[in-house]
Amino acid sequence: MNIRSNSMMALACLALAALSAPAAADGEPASRVARHPASQHHAAPMTTAPQKPGGAGVKLEYRLDAAPQLGQATPVVLQFDGVTDADGATVRLSADKGLTLQGSSTLALPAGKRTTATVVVVSEAEGLAYLNVFIRQGGASSVVSVPIQTGTAAPALKSSGEMKSTPGGDSIITMPVK
Repeated sequence: MNIRSNSMMALACLALAALSAPAAADGEPASRVARHPASQHHAAPMTTAPQKPGGAGVKLEYRLDAAPQLGQATPVVLQFDGVTDADGATVRLSADKGLTLQGSSTLALPAGKRTTATVVVVSEAEGLAYLNVFIRQGGASSVVSVPIQTGTAAPALKSSGEMKSTPGGDSIITMPVK
């Protein structure tokens, strides 16, 4: 090899190293668009709903994209995965008293694909209410209740029974049968 080919080889290696350095820094490819810290939006992490044996087998993750406020729309992001039935799966949404669901209350989930949907709820009262997600796949079904806490009001249990003591000294609440 002559001196000219050695210097060309060294220049090529330097160019290759310079191009690949940003990608190797954190294990992710470098972005081609410069980002300013003020323009970066970091969404809250998703919460994985527990799955029960014998349920629909569809994994549900959710997050609230805003803090629920009285009378204000709150986007709730729902992400479904694990639809294996060839006919897909269906989702029905309902809201507890004190919470209004805006838009469609049903979703169709295709087989083999991750599906993300954003639903909007409006809190009509302070306290804890739930967005109920009913998932049906094949002959099985699951229900997940997504908590929506508006304000700082703690949930209060309404007692419809009376406190009594057992002969052993334990306290119990007797409740009427409905």
